[in-house]
Amino acid sequence: MNEYIIPLKKLYEAHADPQTAGPMARYMRDKFEFLGIKTPQRKALFKQFLAENGLPPAEELERVIRDLWHLPQREYQYSGQALLEKMKRTVTPDHVPLLEYLVVTKSWWDTVDALASHQVGDFMLRYPDRRDPILMKWRSAEDFWLRRTTLLFQLRYKDNTDVGLLFELINENLGSKEFFIKKAIGWALREYSKTDADAVIRFVRQTPLEPLSEREALKWVKNKGIL
Repeated sequence: MNEYIIPLKKLYEAHADPQTAGPMARYMRDKFEFLGIKTPQRKALFKQFLAENGLPPAEELERVIRDLWHLPQREYQYSGQALLEKMKRTVTPDHVPLLEYLVVTKSWWDTVDALASHQVGDFMLRYPDRRDPILMKWRSAEDFWLRRTTLLFQLRYKDNTDVGLLFELINENLGSKEFFIKKAIGWALREYSKTDADAVIRFVRQTPLEPLSEREALKWVKNKGIL
């Protein structure tokens, strides 16, 4: 384990709450262990840790993140993401294997969605020439979490959204029975509808979406009385 992580581990273990850990694990369908540190406290403890230890050297970032991902309790993965977000300007094309590893390892919506819409989304904007080669691999991957990431990485782009690409990726996933793909299609369309409602309405009317995807896609425009 990287030495940088040791004081964080000690700090979190000192504030672990087994009584809280059980319900937190059940909420995540018992897929992961938890220390029992709720989000507000975890963020405060992580802020304290950074104040006392600073950020790791950029050249050690990947090792630190991977070590946090190896630890069994979910709070460490959340902190790994928080650290990656704070150091996002140091993420380079050399870190693409790391981003992919984080998506496909200990995968669930809580980490994948944040990675897709923040770390991956930010990377794609900063390195637009790397976008298509990465998508070429991920959009056809058997691992549906990678495909979900391709659907969600533009979630926060608003006017910067490549609409043609978004619709193309959705069309590639039509007919998928995977809940997380159907949900991602609807979510991506719903977010873009806040930028261009007419384009989303037209696309939904012309595309044989799954009922779940369509409901999610039109939720915002219906709530706003646009449709």
